[in-house]
Amino acid sequence: MERVVYRQMAELDQRHWWYRARREVLAELIRRQVAPPPAAHVLEIGCGTGHNLPMLAHFGSVDALELDEEARTIAEGRLGRKVMNAPLPELAGVPDRQYDLIAALDVIEHIEDDQAALAAIAAKLKPGGKLVMTVPAHPWMWSAHDIVNHHKRRYSKAALKRLIHGSPLKLEKLGYFNSLLFPLAMADRFAAKLRGKEDADVKLPSAPLNAALEAVFRAERHLVGRLPLPPGLSLFAVASAM
Repeated sequence: MERVVYRQMAELDQRHWWYRARREVLAELIRRQVAPPPAAHVLEIGCGTGHNLPMLAHFGSVDALELDEEARTIAEGRLGRKVMNAPLPELAGVPDRQYDLIAALDVIEHIEDDQAALAAIAAKLKPGGKLVMTVPAHPWMWSAHDIVNHHKRRYSKAALKRLIHGSPLKLEKLGYFNSLLFPLAMADRFAAKLRGKEDADVKLPSAPLNAALEAVFRAERHLVGRLPLPPGLSLFAVASAM
């Protein structure tokens, strides 16, 4: 990703509605669909500034991996120990068959060979261990945001399903999330394209709007993985090592 993206993340990841609500939605998804064993061994691949690490630490002992030096330094401060630096798909130095849960949250879309990436992740899971991944949905929504984040692709639901079925992992659950706000986001992106003024920057809305958006997105924690949600901005998948 561009360096400015990591700096925006570091500035906003504790206050912006998207980060705050998303962590709660994903925590509930992990509780419901993964149910890690007590004291699970957890790895987050592509942890960025480490804003998900405290959430993941509720499920066990967390290791982390991040390539960007500036973001990795921030993440190490939050984790309290070293964050690994090993790119996908090689994951050199990451031990095999070590983890009960691996989280790749908006990571796989950055990898040219996504099939090789999933094969590498599968090798790091214990038998029966699970991968939780999220990716941006809908190739037709490609925008300046994808460019500045160095995305290789956005995924359709069918494409993500094919990717997992072609890997050593067994697909357990797949669906949309960030669905309740999807009509608003779609209207905003179409309007920006018509104006020819797509803005890739992430900004903190006014306090009342930030709180309202967070409440709407957070409400999905009661539904995600339990009921199929309509199309949303993102897709999630849970897959297990065989």
